[in-house]
Amino acid sequence: MADETFSLMRPALPKAVKPGQLSVIVTYLEMTAPPTREPVARPKGDLALVRANPPSWSFYRYLYDTVGEPWLWHERRRLPRKELERSIEDPRVEVWVLYVNGTPAGYAEIDRRDAATDLAYFGLIPDFIGLKLGPWLLDTAIRLAWQGRTRKLVVNTCSFDHPKALPLYQSMGFVPVRHVVREIPDPRIGGPLPKSAGSHIPIVE
Repeated sequence: MADETFSLMRPALPKAVKPGQLSVIVTYLEMTAPPTREPVARPKGDLALVRANPPSWSFYRYLYDTVGEPWLWHERRRLPRKELERSIEDPRVEVWVLYVNGTPAGYAEIDRRDAATDLAYFGLIPDFIGLKLGPWLLDTAIRLAWQGRTRKLVVNTCSFDHPKALPLYQSMGFVPVRHVVREIPDPRIGGPLPKSAGSHIPIVE
């Protein structure tokens, strides 16, 4: 259980940061029982949620790169191809792809390899943000994750992510259990991301 004295509010970022570095706050959340509320209403339109079983490396990288670039997702851009393939081809890892009018619009990745089931990645392709798809996709992913022998569902989000990400997770029943402040090398400086990525996050050179 979460410590009752734990603050649900994300702490403030440090004001000073070294050149070439970024400060980030990672918030870890958990859910210890399946949702009992009514499912989020399915948005209107031609929607399909299909498991890529498994996705090809190139299609997975397209999803990860396109969904994640605005929010500075960089870890799996750095991951060697063989290592990434071992992960996404594991039958305990589920990649659920949302299609709108036949076009990929986002995805959710459910990782069942540890004791706690992890909603490892979740997001929309930028063209589809603001169309009320996120809450339905997240709610559906949560319900899929609770199928089987799941005893606890975990997720994390960070201060690079969309400002509505943390409140959305909380509205769906996730409870913050830990905040961690980190300083990392900016992945846009000599790293795997272009300088145009994460335009809401200043580059300090």
